[in-house]
Amino acid sequence: MSTYEYKTQGTCSKKIIVELEGKTIKSVKFEGGCAGNLSGISKLVVGMDIDHVIERFAGNTCGPRATSCPDQLAIALKEAYAAQQMM
Repeated sequence: MSTYEYKTQGTCSKKIIVELEGKTIKSVKFEGGCAGNLSGISKLVVGMDIDHVIERFAGNTCGPRATSCPDQLAIALKEAYAAQQMM
């Protein structure tokens, strides 16, 4: 199992901490942002394959912003998986 910290860009949340086991999401924690929504997203994705989550969340925007917390999670998952492969 590996843990990865991602500093978000362009969102209210400041950081995402993901824990992966292969391509399976073991946990997700957001720091900052909309607590209820992000807690719900974190619980929904546990146990899911990262490819499925990335496919659904990548490109989602928040109001006029070019990104969103789900979009940032998709980026974090890609980076976490790539980092895991280098270990």
